[in-house]
Amino acid sequence: MLGLFFYLKFYALTLVQLEYIIALDNYRHFALAAEKCFVTQPTLSMQIQKLEDSLGVLIFDRSKHPVQPTEIGKKILDQARVTLSESQRIKEIIDEEKQDIKGNIRIGVIPTLAPYLIPLFISSFIEKYPYINLQISEHMTDSLIDLLRKDQLDIGILVTPLKEADLKEIPLFYEEFSAYVSHRHPMFDQEKIKVEDLNADGLWILNEGHCFRQQTLNICNVKHSDRFNNRVLYESGSLEALKKLVDKRGGYTLIPELFTFDMTKDDKNKLRHFAEPIPTREVGLVVKKSFVKNKMIKALKDEINLMLPPTLLSKKNMNVIKF
Repeated sequence: MLGLFFYLKFYALTLVQLEYIIALDNYRHFALAAEKCFVTQPTLSMQIQKLEDSLGVLIFDRSKHPVQPTEIGKKILDQARVTLSESQRIKEIIDEEKQDIKGNIRIGVIPTLAPYLIPLFISSFIEKYPYINLQISEHMTDSLIDLLRKDQLDIGILVTPLKEADLKEIPLFYEEFSAYVSHRHPMFDQEKIKVEDLNADGLWILNEGHCFRQQTLNICNVKHSDRFNNRVLYESGSLEALKKLVDKRGGYTLIPELFTFDMTKDDKNKLRHFAEPIPTREVGLVVKKSFVKNKMIKALKDEINLMLPPTLLSKKNMNVIKF
């Protein structure tokens, strides 16, 4: 029994060491990694050094600033993430078996969804599930996927399909695109617009990194090399800013359906809807395939769908745009 005690104690220490090297890889700064792990910097440094000594390899190159993993260190870190994730699955499996919907959940949402989707369901969700602690943050698609893989996020809400082998996608709803058109633009006089009517002339778009930008370019059949008369790179990723640019400067922009819900009557008069098949984006929940909190996912999915208009839950007569 004493031998088993020492074995378990050693194994727990190893898990802590794995947590420390993952934190250092995530933040690339000893002081910040220590802060995130709620330990002192000397404690974190000592445990990482102890792990490197026991393995006989250097996991990090400390001569570089910020600190970088070595080539062998990258492989160790990949396995460390798998090991730590698998160790945490035991409690998650027990909670699932008990049908407990509780605990901390970290959700990442893309900026063109977060301000319009989160307010729809957040109040009712936290009232219905009082033992869930939510942490919600906005991220670009590529960053969000990377954070999911590093276990720094549990669930992503973003545009799908991604078709990433290590990620599981659960479609949520289908959001139509509309054009928001200045009264000075030729499309303003059209009751319905066709995709082939669109071009780069007068088009306002978001900056690089937004999947919504690429979808807009795909819908409008615009290449990156094409010239924009009114091109703007808006670093905040604000759809509201594009709308205001149309109001002030003319031209047009494309906007997703949820964005239109809070528009004034005057603003809605500038909306022009597409003829069928309507360009649409699919929005889904994304988790790692190893994620076991299926009841948590179902609870989140059901609550979001409950708060959405039924028209967003079907993709009939639509053309789902990839990015």
